[in-house]
Amino acid sequence: MRKLFLSAGLILASAQTLAAALPCADLQTKIETKLAGKGVKNYTLEIVSKDTETTNRVVGSCDADKKKIIYKRAGKAAKAEKSE
Repeated sequence: MRKLFLSAGLILASAQTLAAALPCADLQTKIETKLAGKGVKNYTLEIVSKDTETTNRVVGSCDADKKKIIYKRAGKAAKAEKSE
């Protein structure tokens, strides 16, 4: 039983490491696919350095946790610019 729990823990730990090492372009494509499947429109995904300060939602980290992907809703900003 101990071996089962130990192997399950190691598998989960290695899966997290592989996910963090995912190239940013691949992760961005996966996120865009999920958003499109949910019908989300008028947004941008931007790849930035891990240290970049942002008020937007961070939706992923990539390149061995050196960068992050942020989600920005374009609808509100675009509407505000058009009304001016």
